[in-house]
Formats: sequence, structure tokens, C-alpha cells
Amino acid sequence: MKAIVFPGQGSQYVGMGKDFYESFSEAKEVFHEVDDALGLKLSNIILNGTKEKLDLTENTQPAIMTVGVSIYRVLKKYKIKDLKEYNFFAGHSLGEYTSLICSDSLSLKDGARILKERGRSMQEAVPINVGAMAALLGTELDLINEVIKKHSSNEGVAEISNDNCPGQIVISGNKHKINKIIEDLKSNYNKKAILLPVSAPFHCSLMQPSADKMNEILRRTEFKKPVINIVSNVTAKKIDNFKEIPLLLTKQITHHVRWRESVDFMSKNGVKHFIEIGPGKALTGMIKRIEKELTVTTIDNITQFNEFN
Repeated sequence: MKAIVFPGQGSQYVGMGKDFYESFSEAKEVFHEVDDALGLKLSNIILNGTKEKLDLTENTQPAIMTVGVSIYRVLKKYKIKDLKEYNFFAGHSLGEYTSLICSDSLSLKDGARILKERGRSMQEAVPINVGAMAALLGTELDLINEVIKKHSSNEGVAEISNDNCPGQIVISGNKHKINKIIEDLKSNYNKKAILLPVSAPFHCSLMQPSADKMNEILRRTEFKKPVINIVSNVTAKKIDNFKEIPLLLTKQITHHVRWRESVDFMSKNGVKHFIEIGPGKALTGMIKRIEKELTVTTIDNITQFNEFN
């Protein structure tokens, strides 16, 4: 069995999805429907804009979703013979919205508007230079929790925000505290840690103002039962009751992304082949590190699309 997965923030680049936009009316329709929903030429920012404008979180989030949905719709029409071969859809952070749209649980227009507001509210939740995120490489979860606990008496927040794969865990919180944890891991444990070039500390309790705002929006949004099982970032399990989706998406903003566990769950439930749809190949790399026996196909451009069977 197979699963389709959709990437999150950080995978974006100017020109992503351009060959699909120029080659398929199905892709072009997605771009234009998002433009109409937002009252903004997001398509121009994606295809021809500046990196600075695309990297604004309120643009990045709906932009990555737009490209993922457009490629999926082309793939579904021309390449996917039977959706019954696919057990699950899943997405990394904002990619979960892409999976909900592609599974007909959430409309494209609502998804675009929600992600625009989600990006804006996450950006505004914490003042610039107050928060930070860091990737901790080659460090076990237990050690990270131990070091975070060691610094718990210090003022500020430091929490695991992404459990991506073995050897790649991200922490998020107040900048001064994140820096102390990085220094501790480097000097006392000889571990590699890199501050990430992000504009806010995503997926930690500092995002509560965004979660409160998004909860109001999500509760008013219509969700339907997905046609394909969705694996939640928050629970790392399939969503059994679609009425819980607004609550799970609200929790996702302040909770860590359980990507390693999500892939494990899908693998244990029969998935042997993953297809990453959207810009970049970040999830492809993570999945291969989670379980070497799994196969992964990336579809980011026309060449990869043409090679897909």
C-alpha cells in the first residue's frame, strides 16, 4: 500500500510549480482559485516574485499548499489509476492542510484563507528576535529532554517542536533559552546544533495567541469526512472522527510535529511506498532515515511526474 505526503514551510522556492502551471489547465485553475480566494495575486509571488516576498510566512503557507494541490490534481487525473491503493494522506505542519484539501475534507478556498491567516497570526504571536528555533543533529530525544529539563529553572520557553526523524529534532522557544541549550549540547555533549533562519518560534507554547485566533476561525469552517485517511501531526494516528479536525489543527500550532511517529504509524499499517508531492524533497530524506526499507518517490517537477507510474 501507499501514502501521499505533503511538505511544510521551508520547502518553498520561487518558480515552484511553474512547469505544472504552464502545462496543465488543472494546475492553473488551482493557482487562480487561490488568487480569487485571497484577493491577491499569490500566483505571481509563487511563479515570478522575490524570495523575500515568498518567504513571508503569510505568503509561504498558502503558496506551498497551492503547489501541492495543483500537482496532486494533475497526478490524480493522469497517473493515479485507483485511489484504493492509497491508505493515508499526511502533511508536515501546514502540509496537513494540503492533505485535507486533497482528500476533499476542506475546500481549496477555505484552505487558502485559513493558511493566510495562520501564517499571519503565527508571525504576530511573538515579537521579532524574541523567539528562535534550532535543529539538533545526531542527538537522541532522551538527551534533548534531559537538557531542556536541566534549564527549566531559567526564565523562558524551550520545547521540542519537530520530531522529524532519527538524528533530526527541532526545538523552539525564547531565543536566549534556545541559545543556552545549544551551547550546553555543544560544549558538554559535543552535539551539533544550528539556529534556523525562521521568523517565529513555531510549534511551541509561545504560539498560544495564534492558536486562540485560529481556533475561532477553524470552528466556523466546514470540514467533511476525508475520502482518504488523514494522519494527524498531533496524535501521529489517523483521524477517526472528522469533527475533531478543527481542534487537532488548533493544537497543532502549539504542539510538536510528530513526523517520525506518523511515518512509523503508516508503515505499521501497511504502507511501503510514500509519494511526496510539492516543492523540495525534505520529507523524502526524513522518511528514508526513519525506515530504510521504505521506498519514496518525489514529485516536484514535470520530469518526476512523467517518470511516475
